[in-house]
Amino acid sequence: MRYISTRGDRTERRFCEILLEGLAPDGGLYLPVAYPQVDDATLSRWRGLSYAELAFEILSLFIDDIPAKDLRSIVQRTYTAEVFGTPEITPLKPLEPGLALQALSNGPTLAFKDMAMQLLGQLFEYELGRRGEQLNILGATSGDTGSAAEYAMRGKQGVHVFMLSPQGRMSPFQQAQMFSLQDANIHNIAVEGVFDDCQDIVKAVSNDLDFKRKYKIGTVNSINWARLLAQVVYYFAGYLYATKGNAEKVSFTVPSGNFGNVCAGHVARMMGLPIEKLVVATNENDVLDEFFRSGVYRPRGTADTHETSSPSMDISKASNFERFVFDLLGRDGARVKALFGQAGGFALDADEKARIAGFGFVSGSSTHADRLATIRACYRQYGQLIDTHTADGLKVALQWREPGVTMLVLETALPAKFAATIREALDIEPPRPAGLEHIEALPKRVTQMPVDTAAIKAFIAAHV
Repeated sequence: MRYISTRGDRTERRFCEILLEGLAPDGGLYLPVAYPQVDDATLSRWRGLSYAELAFEILSLFIDDIPAKDLRSIVQRTYTAEVFGTPEITPLKPLEPGLALQALSNGPTLAFKDMAMQLLGQLFEYELGRRGEQLNILGATSGDTGSAAEYAMRGKQGVHVFMLSPQGRMSPFQQAQMFSLQDANIHNIAVEGVFDDCQDIVKAVSNDLDFKRKYKIGTVNSINWARLLAQVVYYFAGYLYATKGNAEKVSFTVPSGNFGNVCAGHVARMMGLPIEKLVVATNENDVLDEFFRSGVYRPRGTADTHETSSPSMDISKASNFERFVFDLLGRDGARVKALFGQAGGFALDADEKARIAGFGFVSGSSTHADRLATIRACYRQYGQLIDTHTADGLKVALQWREPGVTMLVLETALPAKFAATIREALDIEPPRPAGLEHIEALPKRVTQMPVDTAAIKAFIAAHV
């Protein structure tokens, strides 16, 4: 399997070449030259496999430069009941016939990001050990990516993490998860801006090829193909858990900000997984919903990015979105480069817009009032307590249900991470896993910095 850039660089690279990189040299994102295909016979053969066995089968279709015995060992170390709390790893939580949540938040940081980040930590340590090198990871987080990355990378040999987060824009629990870590290889930077400012700095540093090479900069954001690839696995797992035969179809609703989670569903669908619809659920920052309704991609500026009660989706520049647009436009890298090079976004022409339906995408948005109502209804009707982002997903999922098609809503985090909104909705305190009862009171280790790429570069150079 080889990989190319979404912006026209046709140089083919192997998996381990792009594992440690992030962005391609031309500023694009990596995708395989072609998606491996899975048929009904393959799906039948995969029924009954453990999650780790399923992950090995899927990952091995995309990774041919890690020996099979090593890759199998990596996934078996990653996807264990000890780490994820259940042998199924991503079990379904039925709400009613034809509607269920897929539990993705049983990992160490209580968010779906652990599903990929735990694997990424193992892959990084393996490849860096094989090369005898070190890696300085630069990432941006709106809440959950940062803690998942830091918990996966803490103590890993040859790895330093520099994580940017928007000052004051995460929940107290999310901040405490990151800032309480005292490991010497973890560096938290609170940027005086919004998530998109953090993400722009990461991209600017990644596009400075001299700096990137000198300081061996890599990324764990969902622009990293390995992370997105890990997420493909749970779409197959969800389908196999929800169905009994090959003819059945399933739709997935995905709370979306940066488009990485739902992009993994797009890859699974392109591989042949019989997904009827991929439902993109946004909050008040509805850039993606606007695109799928109108064909217009219109990122907002900092002043127009709303601070909401589902803060991990307070994003207006969906960096993974480029991967889908590349496929939508027939893999025309020059057209993708031209569109994403336009200030203020772009509008598809009529023919391009008409193609969207063929990829199964639909969308909807949610407000704070919707989240409160959905959290109440889910708890009272089904006995399930859900977080604010999952509530965005469930609200939109109910709009797109179809007879005879099972709807799976991807759970994105546990309610404990967003306790203030749970209290507002239900006047109860969401339960916390043992050991996290007083995490906000722990000592914090964080550096506050302005929105300044040069200053971030200087900080990295001083701490490697």
